[in-house]
Parts: sequence; C-alpha cells; structure tokens
Amino acid sequence: MYSKPLLLNWQSYIKQFRDYLKLERSLSDNSIQAYVRDVEKLDQFVQLKFPTLSPLLVSSKHLQAFIQFVSELGMSAYSQARILSGVKAFYKYLLFEELITSDPTSLLEGPKIGRKLPDTLEYLEIEKLLAAIDLSTPEGARNRTMIEVLYSSGLRVSELVELKISNVLTDVGFVRVIGKGNKERLVPIGKEALKYLKMYIDEVRVHIPVKKGFESHVFLNRRGSKISRVFVFTVVKDLAARIGLKKSISPHTFRHSFATHLIEGGADLRAVQEMLGHESITTTEIYTHLDRDYLRQVIQEFHPRS
Repeated sequence: MYSKPLLLNWQSYIKQFRDYLKLERSLSDNSIQAYVRDVEKLDQFVQLKFPTLSPLLVSSKHLQAFIQFVSELGMSAYSQARILSGVKAFYKYLLFEELITSDPTSLLEGPKIGRKLPDTLEYLEIEKLLAAIDLSTPEGARNRTMIEVLYSSGLRVSELVELKISNVLTDVGFVRVIGKGNKERLVPIGKEALKYLKMYIDEVRVHIPVKKGFESHVFLNRRGSKISRVFVFTVVKDLAARIGLKKSISPHTFRHSFATHLIEGGADLRAVQEMLGHESITTTEIYTHLDRDYLRQVIQEFHPRS
C-alpha cells in the first residue's frame, strides 16, 4: 500500500488500477478494458468540467454531475448503471490502497432501472430494421436513407426533416446541421449513410416533381413536399411492427443508439457531445471545439456502420 497519496494525474491512477485488476483480481482482458473505459469516461468529464480536479478529490457531487452528463448524451439507464459500476470499482480500489479515506461513490444513486426496456437498440436490431425496408420502391429507398442518416449522425428528427441538399458535404463526409436555437454544427456521416444519401438524391429524388419552396430539402413525400416529423415517427413504428420488435421506439431512439454505441465502443465524450450538439451540458468556457478530422476519425473507428 502507498504510504502517502500522491497527486498524480488521472492516467497514472488509471494505470495503477489496471495493474491491480490484472495482477490482484486476475480479471480477463475484456473485463479490465471495460472497467478502464468507464473510468476514462469520468476522466474525460472532469477534464471538461473541473480540469484541475484530482481523482483523489472527487466528491459525490462531482459524480452526480457526471451521471447527469452521461444521461444527457442519450445513454440508456442500463449503460449508465454499467459505467457507474466501473467508477465504483475504481474508488473501492483507491480506498483499498488508502489513497482516499472515504468512498465518494458509497451514497451515489445510479439511474432507476425499471422493467421497461430502455429505448436503445442493439446493433443487430438496427440491422433487422434496415433489412425490412423494401429498396425496390422509391419510398423504400427514401426510408432506408432516413434511418441510415438518423443512426449514422445522431440527428434529431427535426434536423432530419429540415436537412438541405447543399448541407450534405459528400466530398468531406459531413452534414451541416441547423440544430436547436438555430445553431449550426458539422457532423461526420458514415460511409453507408453517405452511400444511401447519394443514391437517393441522384437516382430517386430527381424523379419527384418538387413543390415550390421545397427544392432544397433532401427528404420529400410523394407530393413533392418535405416530410413531416409525424411521418418519420410512423415509418419507424411501422418498421418495428414489421420485424416484431417489442421495444417502444421512435426516431429519437436512433439518436440514443448513436451516442450509446459510440461511447460504449470507446469514443471520447467530448466528440460525442459535439456531434449531438449538446452545448448546454457544459459551460461556454469549457466547451471544447474539436478538430473535424478527429470527429471523422471517431465515427470511422467507433461507429458500427463505418
């Protein structure tokens, strides 16, 4: 055991924790990686909110803020609870090594997990939903593209409905999104979604007689007007019924799934935060504007359909 707590950086303590799990707990590599990823998410949050805070000085108040942060990113209660279990293991280790005198997680309440299934889809469920769409019809091609874009870029349904052709930046692999408060952000889009977008715009949409005022909208209904929010909800509900999916899902479910799958895959919280357009979860001073190449790399490395 250490005689005196040293104010090392987060990575130093995480490395010690990893060694402890391997040498003293004899956990499998997968289990160790899962625990370490959970603590690294807390580290990323602290860098955003409390950049000078040592892991030894983290309080239950800091941890509650962390859980709220993760919740606002769209993760299910189950995923939040799993992350919390990794953080608790980390602080039990610090207590065991007498690096701290009290456990800040001891009174921490995790998200309530009821009997209702979380509104987050497994990747295989998303694949089944996509496979259920009839691509031989113009409507099917459009609907497949809508779902691909929702899941690939984490768009809100309102952002999907208002997406403009000029904002699909195929040459650089991004879509320009106008979000809440008329705030603009650039979001990387995966190869599959981009493929279907180009196919829909170039081969399907060109044959639709467009009504005046909707010339720039990507997604159109049969009458040549932009699709509505209700229409997207209906498409998603019908697809779920078609494959016998028992979960209650909506277009927002794909946004939740986008965030959850990226974070669980190891993506940086700040990158996911920026792609979702969640400026409200941190103050303006600490909001990190990340390099576009890095955001593209995150999608390519961690998104299941990239």
